[in-house]
Amino acid sequence: MVLVVPLIAAVIAYVLLTDRDNDHPRQVLAQQPAPYQLIEVASGFDRPIYLTHAGDGSGRLFVVEQSGKIWAVAPDAGTNSLYLDVSGLISREALTGDYTERGLLGLAFHPDYAQNGTFFINYTDQNGHTVVARYQVSGSDPNQADPASAAQILYVQQPYRNHNGGHMAFGPDGYVYISLGDGGSGGDPQGNGQNLGTLLGSILRIDVNTDEGYVVPDSNPFVGNESARPEIWAWGLRNVWRFSFDRQTGDLYLADVGQGQWEEVNFQPAASGGGENYGWNAYEGTHAYSGDSPASDVVMPI
Repeated sequence: MVLVVPLIAAVIAYVLLTDRDNDHPRQVLAQQPAPYQLIEVASGFDRPIYLTHAGDGSGRLFVVEQSGKIWAVAPDAGTNSLYLDVSGLISREALTGDYTERGLLGLAFHPDYAQNGTFFINYTDQNGHTVVARYQVSGSDPNQADPASAAQILYVQQPYRNHNGGHMAFGPDGYVYISLGDGGSGGDPQGNGQNLGTLLGSILRIDVNTDEGYVVPDSNPFVGNESARPEIWAWGLRNVWRFSFDRQTGDLYLADVGQGQWEEVNFQPAASGGGENYGWNAYEGTHAYSGDSPASDVVMPI
């Protein structure tokens, strides 16, 4: 829709102009966008997997390395500052250089970071289990976090070595959304994707504006359902590696890694009350996968 509307507007403008002066029709030419340029602003990172900003007006970028470090980058100054090092906390295999899906996987700054200095990270610990922890920036250096401020707010056991998910972000509603994979192996052997009784294979939605780790918003779709985890916002997911909210509409897009044939992008409109089942492992993309019936109606990828 974003691409179609300007095109329709240009066509209408052309028709109106030519209709007003049929003897001398005037063509409306679309302006060519300026060419893109690739400019290096920072380098020297070890397995960088995520780039974000703190929304504090500083212009800094924050680079997440899977091996456990977060760097604060000042593009204008051309400097990299070590913001946080949790390499001593994460899975050992993330430090070897070999392929792994474990390590430091996510970073989310509180919307009021400029005032409260709070941020959150998502990593797999030395036992391979998922940890979400809260941190504070140093009181003396804005380019350093305070390691002593660490407070674990969520812990999820992982049955296998892969499909940890790991992305997290604040939504337009001020709640934290967290992706968790189906627990790993291949084909979801434990059926976690279609099981509301586990946090695995889901997108979680929690309220971290509390001194007690987190609370579950009353508006979550499975609050009061004794057979479901109330933290779950969406389910039937294999391994959502990244998701993103549309900054203008609030719509949610989920990039889910496929098993072997089909990658998928799932969509949730901003007006949704949550609870969508995106089908894994009954479906891979729009195609039947396991042969089992899904636990509820399925929302197919876009």
